[in-house]
Amino acid sequence: MRWYRFGADFFVCDCEKLKMYWRYIEFFGKMQAGKDAPKMCRRINQRFPRNMKGSPMKHRPHAPSPDALGADQSNLPSPIKADLYRRLDPKVQAAYRPVDPRYERLPRFCWVLYGIAAVCLVLYIVQGASVAFSDWFNRTISAAGRTLLATLTNWLPFSLGEFCIFMLPVGLGLGLWYAIRHRCDTWRTAGVYIGILLSVVVSIFSVFVLNFSAGYRGSTLDVKLGLSQEKVSAEELYDTAVILIDHINQETENIAFYPDDFSIMPYSIREMNRHLNRAFEDFAADKDFINHTDSYVKPVLSSEVLSYMHITGVYSFFTGEANINVGFPDYTIPYTAAHEMAHQRGIARENEANFVAFLVCIGSEDSYVRYSAYLNMYEYVANALYSADKELYYKAVANLNSPVRAEMSAYNRFYDKYKESTASKVSGTVNNSYLQSQGEQAGIRSYGMVVDLAVAYFHANSSTADD
Repeated sequence: MRWYRFGADFFVCDCEKLKMYWRYIEFFGKMQAGKDAPKMCRRINQRFPRNMKGSPMKHRPHAPSPDALGADQSNLPSPIKADLYRRLDPKVQAAYRPVDPRYERLPRFCWVLYGIAAVCLVLYIVQGASVAFSDWFNRTISAAGRTLLATLTNWLPFSLGEFCIFMLPVGLGLGLWYAIRHRCDTWRTAGVYIGILLSVVVSIFSVFVLNFSAGYRGSTLDVKLGLSQEKVSAEELYDTAVILIDHINQETENIAFYPDDFSIMPYSIREMNRHLNRAFEDFAADKDFINHTDSYVKPVLSSEVLSYMHITGVYSFFTGEANINVGFPDYTIPYTAAHEMAHQRGIARENEANFVAFLVCIGSEDSYVRYSAYLNMYEYVANALYSADKELYYKAVANLNSPVRAEMSAYNRFYDKYKESTASKVSGTVNNSYLQSQGEQAGIRSYGMVVDLAVAYFHANSSTADD
């Protein structure tokens, strides 16, 4: 039998103490055990205070008091597992803090969230494989989920989605502090904590699949409306632009303008909401692909930030809210609000949300809502016409009333401030990647593809009028 001595502490390497030695290495690591050999010996001797064969008591130091053991917690190893803590001598236990057993296993609600996410992953795959299933899912399950979220958040006077985004850095910082100070004492508890955070992330994916993703995979809007989309010529773009200009000039008679500046929306955001809700109700009356629910758009506090990001509105699918940037000129607001409300009602593709917003707004009883729709659609068509035939573009622009041309010039001056911002490039890249991941191969260019739908719509209406 061999004796080991480390300063004033020594012990006999009998079988029981050798087991304790390897147990110490198992829980505290070989490197830590090598560094803290005297402390290890002291604790093992404390574990076996009675005299053992070959271990004379005269050489065994007295076990320190609990107060002495707990006096300098900074020199102690990390907290140990609860089952090991229970096996320690009561005097030694004073020197340790056991890990809460709850922190060593994933809570039940996390397993539930992971289970729901697994089901949603299967649904997501099925949606991509079946247009008919996506249409049914969007009309039923997703419509109920969107309506529920919109109803729950409608009463809030602020955007809950914006608040969540603002609080995200704070939440991450507090979560990290809490993890370091109270939760992640061992690798196991750290893994469990990460598992809890991931369950929250996958729950957002679940909400997306249940409430919104089917809209990207269902039948296209031209099929639902019975429109025939074909390759558009410059002449067709010109004809469409002229029709829009005629409507714009008619609505201008009822619109107030600042001198050589923007038009003036004659009511509040709340009143505008009422006009749009009535217009959506009329539009959805004879259509089964869009659900009607009374909802309200939320003006965001960070409108200036969104302006630098070239974002006029955003639909928060995880809160069911339609949010708008109120920093943009008045004439953009009703049309943008209708666009986000179209998302809220299951129209996911950007060009389709643009066109539904146009159809809803031109069916409104309010002149300014109609003016907003015609002018915003004209901008899309005019941009396409300018690229196709500059001569026809200038010919069409000449027909605009002078107040409208002044508004377009004022918008160009307004937009110059935000045109080349870095934030817009970053947000454009992110939005482009998101849209492409959902099957919109054109990415952010899909917004402008509303032109094809507009040309097909006016062509179909002109053919009907001729008949």
